[in-house]
Amino acid sequence: MTAAPANTGERELAGHNRISTAALTSVAQAATAQALGVSAAAVRASWADDAGLLALSLATPIGMPPLGDVVRDPGTVQRSGGSVLDRALSAKAVILALVQDLTGSRLSRVDIRITGVRTHRGGRVL
Repeated sequence: MTAAPANTGERELAGHNRISTAALTSVAQAATAQALGVSAAAVRASWADDAGLLALSLATPIGMPPLGDVVRDPGTVQRSGGSVLDRALSAKAVILALVQDLTGSRLSRVDIRITGVRTHRGGRVL
């Protein structure tokens, strides 16, 4: 009996891997929830072909501190990540990177439509 040769590098195997749309959507919802401080169930995700890459469209609320907290301490907005626009813009890159890293899919872009605000104190969404 002879031993199999040691694997000294990556080897291409015949066949293919597919990730279902439902699995991609679940990953996108979780990444968005993490980036914007909301429940994954509140995030709607849809996909489109963009010249062979995937374009991700999201409709989601965003987690923000209560207005009363902001009135008492205006620095609360910066400590929570900035304005709604600032947070949405920075979330795009985070979501794109997370979805690509976790699924191996190539995304061309992430479009975010903010549908509402979920207030939270600290790490808790109200």
